[in-house]
Amino acid sequence: MGIGFKPLGNRIVVERIEQKETRTAGGIIIPDTAKEKPTQGTVVAVGPGTRKDDGSYIPMNLRVGDRVLFGKWGGTEVKIGNKEYLLMKEEDVYGIIE
Repeated sequence: MGIGFKPLGNRIVVERIEQKETRTAGGIIIPDTAKEKPTQGTVVAVGPGTRKDDGSYIPMNLRVGDRVLFGKWGGTEVKIGNKEYLLMKEEDVYGIIE
């Protein structure tokens, strides 16, 4: 099951992991429009890697299904089909959540 999109080079496609309902310490529910965007996601597509001068590729460290942590403003929001994803370079990811 793919998303119908294959990123090029060292780019990946990430689906954000949405957080559940958020409340303040006093019990006030924070609406979706006031919440910060999640900085965790699941990798759903991976490019072949960075191309070297001889034409071969440096393989990617990330794999489809990895849960990752990335910067608050990382990536470019794209819509593929009727879902929203982030398109970013592998180096924009801080690490894999185990």
